[in-house]
Amino acid sequence: MSFDYIKYKEQNLLMPMKISNKEEYYKDLMNIEQSWTGRLDAQISNTFIQEAIQLIINSISLFENGYFDCAFYSLRQSLEVSTTMVYLMELEPEKRKTELLKWKKKSKFPMYGQMIKFLITNRDTFADMKQKMSDYFNKLHLVKERLNKHVHKQGFNTFYVSRNQIMNRNKNNDDLISDFNYCTKNCIGAIAVLRLAIDPFPVLLMDEDIYSRTNDALTEAYSEDFIQKYVGKEGIKAYKETKMYLQYYENIITYEKRHPSVLDIVKHQYINKNKLDEILSQIHLLNKNDIIAVLVTSLSEKVSNVYFYDGLLFYFTNTKSVREKFSLDSRIFKNIKKSNNHINNTYDEAYLSFIQFAGEELFIEHNEEFTQDEINIFAELLTEIISELKKYD
Repeated sequence: MSFDYIKYKEQNLLMPMKISNKEEYYKDLMNIEQSWTGRLDAQISNTFIQEAIQLIINSISLFENGYFDCAFYSLRQSLEVSTTMVYLMELEPEKRKTELLKWKKKSKFPMYGQMIKFLITNRDTFADMKQKMSDYFNKLHLVKERLNKHVHKQGFNTFYVSRNQIMNRNKNNDDLISDFNYCTKNCIGAIAVLRLAIDPFPVLLMDEDIYSRTNDALTEAYSEDFIQKYVGKEGIKAYKETKMYLQYYENIITYEKRHPSVLDIVKHQYINKNKLDEILSQIHLLNKNDIIAVLVTSLSEKVSNVYFYDGLLFYFTNTKSVREKFSLDSRIFKNIKKSNNHINNTYDEAYLSFIQFAGEELFIEHNEEFTQDEINIFAELLTEIISELKKYD
């Protein structure tokens, strides 16, 4: 076998290392990824969050492959991308549009330090967070400085050639791995905290009293373990004292608290037919599709699931479907809709029926065939339902 000089030069000084808790990091990053904001004017921030998460993943991959300085650089980038997100979202709409255009065109744009200075002196939300969470942000500043030492290669231990000298090769890399883990953990926490400058829902939804008063949303709550690990008890306690958090909290807490059975419908599209009385007592807290689904599924024990929009939205119940495998294929729904037979179509081991009423379209999955009397009752009742629901439009 001939000597591969190019491969030798590319890999000679690399020192691959193992991050033992990599899988844990990736699972925790998913918690941030699921905290999408529903703010209509801040949808672009979700892209910044995803990019910051990818930079953390890239850094771990780079580190394990021996590119340790690039790994620290990628961690620092995650902080800068997250800060850019906050900077843009804190600007007034017209100013944001202008600055975003500069950013897209790679024109003159504030550096990290300039953005932080602007946010502290000109923007209430971030300035309030930084003041209330001063201990957290002071620690984060030290982490940023620590990253800079690696990025700017200060000290011979940041040199590939120095770490590979004969006298150093036999030394373990525990110090470098420990430093990388410390910085990674803090950068993950920083993304999570800077996400909270957009809106407080990832923390608000951790509170059962708030969760039970909110509609279904894109945002998933941070877990208790995640907060404890990456932000800290004191850090999150300080965040809950910010003006933005308190304003959201005080507004939402005035809403009516949903019963668990109603919350299941709103959040998970699950209808417990055994709790019908409880559900009907708060029917005013349900939307139009929720109400139709509840009333239709309550008409017969045969009904297991209800589908809207050719299966894009569906509700399931405590009546388990007799179908052995759950799958959704919109083509099946569309074919039934186009056919001359809308009732009692075989659907694997179950049946699927399509009903149109007052401009609405509904697919009902049922475990046994409907009788003609049941079909007539459905049609009559659904017409009454739509008539009653006009007040919800």
